[in-house]
Amino acid sequence: MDLGTLRAKYASLSGDLDERRRRLWAAAEAKAAGYGGITMVVRATGISESTVLRGLKELESGRDVEPGRVRRPGAGRKRSAEKDATLLADLHALVEPAVSGDPMSPLRWASKSLRNLADELRRRGHTIGFRTVAVLLREAGFTLQSNRKSQERRSSHPDRDAQFRYINDAVVGFQKSGQPVISVDTKKKELVGNFKNAGRQWRLKGCPELVLDHDFLIPENGKAIPYGVYDLTRNDGWVGVGIDHDTASFAVHTIQRWWRTVGRRAYADAEALFVTADCGGSNGSRARLWKWELQRFADATGLAVTVCHFPPGTSKWNKIEHRLFSFISANWRGRPLTTISVIINLIASTTTRTGLRVRCELDEGKYPKGRVISDKAMATLSLQRHDFHGDWNYTIFPRG
Repeated sequence: MDLGTLRAKYASLSGDLDERRRRLWAAAEAKAAGYGGITMVVRATGISESTVLRGLKELESGRDVEPGRVRRPGAGRKRSAEKDATLLADLHALVEPAVSGDPMSPLRWASKSLRNLADELRRRGHTIGFRTVAVLLREAGFTLQSNRKSQERRSSHPDRDAQFRYINDAVVGFQKSGQPVISVDTKKKELVGNFKNAGRQWRLKGCPELVLDHDFLIPENGKAIPYGVYDLTRNDGWVGVGIDHDTASFAVHTIQRWWRTVGRRAYADAEALFVTADCGGSNGSRARLWKWELQRFADATGLAVTVCHFPPGTSKWNKIEHRLFSFISANWRGRPLTTISVIINLIASTTTRTGLRVRCELDEGKYPKGRVISDKAMATLSLQRHDFHGDWNYTIFPRG
């Protein structure tokens, strides 16, 4: 066998050979070539002479490595963490300076990339590359993670927990009496177009869906404003997708559409409606237009509308967030929201194993911003504030 043939054979096999199979293959080729075979294998493959000799020894002695192993126990280079006693401690101090008691860490205010970590460890006297840093971090239980919202503002309202209990008791009372209970809110506004959407979806390897390299509003496409109504008792969702402005008029109009289409059929004997909402936004506790529009809704339906707002900074406790909106986001993850129709279809197709059903409709109405409700108009409302936090809890009765 000539040198070129041997080189071609090794090139075709090398990708499938582990360390043990490589040295055994090299030894077998050297043995088959006879005199000068070791030199020829070394020149053709770049495998060291000592490796070929060790392979020959294994072939002749009946293989001194246990089946399934590549090396003898204890063979190979010692791991960096074994050779360097302080390596892991220094690495942990860099990654978690506050936890490890190192507030003066040089990387406390810089990106903790693998290369930056390796550079700083080398400055501290360690011999290490960024790939080894990645291995050590994974073995220590570190993973790449994004921020997750969970901490509330420290200056939470002193009546926060009391308001939670008040809302819970009211929900139970309304449900026991067969009255509808809904949670409402505006979902994050979405730009319409071929933009990147957070999350991933299964696609053929190497064929990602291509999207625009910017996230600026395309005027002719506009934006989508999903306002949701979640029925706590029936586990049903209703979403109106507006294309104008997120105002209190838009919010109440969505509630009214839900009532006309779904609510009054599901609760034919209802005399009241209970609503939980955030403390801010289009359905905020201080929004005069919100109360004005709810009064018109109460007059039109004959329902006494009771509203309880969650305290400031606690909107994540509103049921609609984790019983409806979270599943909508999961359903369209990694999917560009190219048109309003795509958005509506993706929302309407959202389901869960617990039986969630969602209905979604486009709302093409105009809801101009800046509407002012005067003191005189507010005085005409049939609004009764509750004894406990009347700014958060109130009932609007039908007039007349």
